[in-house]
Formats: sequence, structure tokens, C-alpha cells
Amino acid sequence: MQETPRSGLDPAELAAAVERFNGFYIRLPAVRRLSFTTLSVLHTLAERSPRRLGELTATEQVTQPAVTQIVTRLEQDGLVERHPDPSDGRAVLVHITPAGEEVVAARRANRVARIAPILARLTDPERAALAAALPVLHHIAELGEGAAAS
Repeated sequence: MQETPRSGLDPAELAAAVERFNGFYIRLPAVRRLSFTTLSVLHTLAERSPRRLGELTATEQVTQPAVTQIVTRLEQDGLVERHPDPSDGRAVLVHITPAGEEVVAARRANRVARIAPILARLTDPERAALAAALPVLHHIAELGEGAAAS
């Protein structure tokens, strides 16, 4: 067990809270249900497209054959496209299509609609604390992405 730093922020408690929140949050959308890994690939491409298959393998933490299978299904559904990598003719780049972007946007809109009534049940101080934490959460994500890339 890690010792709580003087700041009062216990990394284990933060991890447990984020895990519990993520479990609830990823199940919020009631539109376009796809597997978690498939959605993760689509969301990754919505944020950072295009990507090589190898990059998706690393970010999604699945095998190359699994990513290839997911991309093939997404391509068949018209949600992504593969194009040759202009810097390396042997590689392909996976691009999200406008239809794929619409899926991501619809899922986000659905999450917003479903979480808004829950946030309305928070007290004013709880909402203020959560609003104040948003820049820190974004920064943690940036730091984590940087650590994963190195």
C-alpha cells in the first residue's frame, strides 16, 4: 500500500475512483453499441487520425491480429478507411471517416444527455469541485499520454 503524500491525494484512492467512474461512464451511451476495444480504436482515431496499425496495437494494448480484425470490421461498416502511408509504401494509415466521426459524436452527445441529470443531483459545492478538477484531469491525461509514448 502506498503512503498518502502530504497533499492528501492517495494514488490508490484516485485509481479506485477513476476505475469505478470509468465502469459507469463507458456504459452510459445507449447508441451504436460496439465492443469496448472497437470503440476505443474509433475514439483514438477520432482524436488522432490517421494512425498506423502498429500504433493502434500499442495504444489499444491488443495484438496486431486483433487490431487488424477490428479495423477490417470498422472499414466494412464505413467507419474507417485504409490508405497507403506516403512515407512508407509497405505501411497503411487508418483514417476515421465522416461516418466514424458521427458515431463518436453521437455517443458523446448521448453521454452528455444521460450524465446531465446525474450531475444535476450533485450539490453546488460538488459541482464546483468537479468543475475545478477538470483542468487537472486533462493535464493528467496529457502526462499519461506522454509517458505512454516514451
